[in-house]
Amino acid sequence: MKQTKRNRFVVTGLLFLAIAAGLQAQWKHVPNDAKMPEHPRLLMLDGEEQTIKAIVASDPARAKVHRAIIDECDRIAGLPELERIMTGKRLLSVSREAIRRIFYLSYAYRMTAEARYLAKAEREMLALAAFEDWNPSHFLDVAEATMALAIGYDWLYKHLSEASRTTIAAAILAKGLDPALNDAYAWYLTAPHNWNQVCNAGITFGALAIHENLPELSRTFVDRAVETVRLPMKDYEPDGAYPEGYGYWEYGTTFNVMLLSALEKIYGTSLGLDAPPTFLKTAGYQQNMTGPSYLCYNYADCGLGGSLSPAMFWFAAKRNDPSLLWNEKHYLETRPAPVRDRILPALMIWGSDIRLDNVPPPQELLWTGGGVTPVALMRTSWTDGNALFAGIKGGTASSNHAHMDAGSFVIEADGVRWASDFGAQDYNSLETNGVDLWNRAQNSQRWEVFRYSNRVHNTLTVDNQLHRVKGFAGIRSSSSSPDFMNATVDLSEVFEGQLDGCTRGIAIVDRRYVAVRDEFRTADRETAIRWTLLTTADAKLKGDKTIELRKDGKKLTVEISAPVKITLKTWPTTPAHNYDAPNPGATLVGFEATIPAGTNVAWTVRFIPQSARRTSAEIPELAQWPNDSD
Repeated sequence: MKQTKRNRFVVTGLLFLAIAAGLQAQWKHVPNDAKMPEHPRLLMLDGEEQTIKAIVASDPARAKVHRAIIDECDRIAGLPELERIMTGKRLLSVSREAIRRIFYLSYAYRMTAEARYLAKAEREMLALAAFEDWNPSHFLDVAEATMALAIGYDWLYKHLSEASRTTIAAAILAKGLDPALNDAYAWYLTAPHNWNQVCNAGITFGALAIHENLPELSRTFVDRAVETVRLPMKDYEPDGAYPEGYGYWEYGTTFNVMLLSALEKIYGTSLGLDAPPTFLKTAGYQQNMTGPSYLCYNYADCGLGGSLSPAMFWFAAKRNDPSLLWNEKHYLETRPAPVRDRILPALMIWGSDIRLDNVPPPQELLWTGGGVTPVALMRTSWTDGNALFAGIKGGTASSNHAHMDAGSFVIEADGVRWASDFGAQDYNSLETNGVDLWNRAQNSQRWEVFRYSNRVHNTLTVDNQLHRVKGFAGIRSSSSSPDFMNATVDLSEVFEGQLDGCTRGIAIVDRRYVAVRDEFRTADRETAIRWTLLTTADAKLKGDKTIELRKDGKKLTVEISAPVKITLKTWPTTPAHNYDAPNPGATLVGFEATIPAGTNVAWTVRFIPQSARRTSAEIPELAQWPNDSD
């Protein structure tokens, strides 16, 4: 009874707010005369199930996904309902599982009309609605819980009991929209990263789902989202590179697409949000961030595994470019459908007229993007699993989720990832040990975390110092020349006060091997430079300037050409702190050199796979490398 009274109080308060807003509403983006469709209105309108059924009957790839969702719903039906169990400071794992269960079950019911899916979805929604709150102190948790209830409420509206509809709508209001009006929680509106995208999407879904209850307030939330989500969308400029890396691209961009898709379905337009062409270009970033091994370039706080992305189907349709689904075709042909992906049912809606068996390979072998985190990605083939692949990044350690990894690179050859990146450590494992993880100041404890500093990335370290946090490394030049595909990155700001200038280039030479060249000048003191390579291969030091790597029955030779004396070395990957994650199977290898003051140095490191029959004798100065902008 107490919960009912509280809900009524909240509803009454929001009604008063809505009336007041309606008297003064000056919506900037939402048309005042827009007619709201009946339920269901989010992503898939009533009757559009028939289109999906026809696609399932004709497209084996989507039939596979459909069957996997239905089978997973059969499993979910036997699980106990979700409980409010926190993980550290987060409820996020519960909110995410709520989306997965409710989205899947709602899809299954709309496609099969089997009552058990409806019944289980209703029980899950009522359980979530009964939580005391959705943990507004970590607002991602609220946003995803709100989206979960919004999808179920909207898609199953006509089949839910009156009492359930009332309870679920009240929960969306009290535990989703109400805290989103609190400035202490709604700071995400000014964030230029995934929080903005995810929170705006989740809250907007809630507002649209219960529009008829509070139409003025609903329009206000939609208008606010359209205005403020432009901030993170601007960070895709100028070429579509996502500042936070592959994993957070999947998170932030997917929820951004969920928002756009919902607006398009309801209003017939995304209210101007898809106008920036740089946002549509970001599909190229996600696609090219995956190597021939189907491992991603996992810089910053990111995991290593590449995965099928439902959002890519939206981009492929928007750009009328089926080749954007080349990786997705591979995943669907070679792997089980990813039923842990909570957004998977959207794949059945987006780009539904594109058949996966007709998807051609991409044509471009080099992709570069500037912006907050510049990156260059190159390969010798899209169809050869043994192709050469290299990626290099610039950027700044001061950006969201960044590591001190400017100038770092990854390399693949013969189906093996030779130059690697640790990627992320579980946040809760650090937070529960008191690590000041989210402080990105120069002297922050964040940079004491083993995986986060420059000392364990494939970059340079000067006098054992940290990179300069506020230093920015931009891509200086690039070329898609088949015989010398390359990119160069200016690292001078990153080493400000440590070196008098530094530039790194990476190239695929003659389609046979990869070369990494550094050119720098020491400052007015003798300087120790460390060149580091992280690898999961077995490494052996051979002579003075050669390192042999072996993995999976393959071999790659690392040859160093340097005008100064170097010392080959290996370093342990066993971290010193009890809060650091273990790193089994990883090796740090490279070399050190002590260089006099005021000295110009240029050295080149070649990565030569066993399949390379010959290598060129010289790698030219970086100033002589081909540049497509010349």
